[in-house]
Amino acid sequence: MRLGPRPAALGLLLLCAAVASAGDAEELHYPQGEHRSDYDREALLGGQEEVDEYVKLSPEEQHKRLKSIIKKIDLDSDGFLTESELSSWIQMSFKHYAMQEAKQQFVEYDKNSDGSVSWDEYNIQMYDRVIDFDENTALDDAEEESFRQDKKRFEKANQDAGPGLNLEEFIAFEHPEEVDYMMEFVIQEALEEHDKNGDGFVSLEEFLGDYRRDPTANEDPEWILVEKDRFLNDYDKDTDGRLDPQELLSWVVPNNQGIAQEEALHLIDEMDLNSDRKLSEAEILENQDLFLTSEATDYGRQLHDEYFYHDEL
Repeated sequence: MRLGPRPAALGLLLLCAAVASAGDAEELHYPQGEHRSDYDREALLGGQEEVDEYVKLSPEEQHKRLKSIIKKIDLDSDGFLTESELSSWIQMSFKHYAMQEAKQQFVEYDKNSDGSVSWDEYNIQMYDRVIDFDENTALDDAEEESFRQDKKRFEKANQDAGPGLNLEEFIAFEHPEEVDYMMEFVIQEALEEHDKNGDGFVSLEEFLGDYRRDPTANEDPEWILVEKDRFLNDYDKDTDGRLDPQELLSWVVPNNQGIAQEEALHLIDEMDLNSDRKLSEAEILENQDLFLTSEATDYGRQLHDEYFYHDEL
């Protein structure tokens, strides 16, 4: 597991990072220093195919689908969207698309279409061959060596001890953080990777990994200062200077709740015209472009997914 920057409140930064490296994205966004407006739409809606589909919708159809989404977010049907309702919806959206992606992967990995993914099929999908090893075998390729942990996770996800993973087990394998019976494995996997002295905790030094300050430098680089701050203020809840297994979970499991809350607050800050800290349908429609370029609609993607805008959810 690598340390990295804290997720931004706006998913746009995450999306651009996924599309290209920071330098490449900047060049695509501002070729020769000129702003390319169609890049924004492609990034926000998920690519040219989604853009093409979006522009085909009439303004009336866009409004109709958006109003349907607003109605579903409004859990208490009082005509307003609160921070809590927006955050819950965004988290549900995250999970929905993660599950959809896992289902698509399942079909790709299930080479013989028998309704399960075997370990050999997983190998073939990843490396075009079966990597065979036992517990004492050291693999030459570092990336292949990581397969040792993959196999442990595969075996843990396989609850019925069958020859392969069914769809539910495959989702547990791909997204162990979403499945209760995989939590113990997630913690143990993190401890095996980071708990170098085997005391059952992760210290600040272990959290920072292989980092050692340059002896010629007067202070740590900025990214190390950020990581230290995260360790001390976000993860080490009991301030004992180390992460216990439960504190470790808040580090290794993606904090979708935090991202969703930040995005919900951002939307209210930007769109709440009467300062009542909630959003009416009129306020959202007044700021439709902002709402469609947020996590609340997965950058407009939900307007093309019947799961979200259909009358029955």
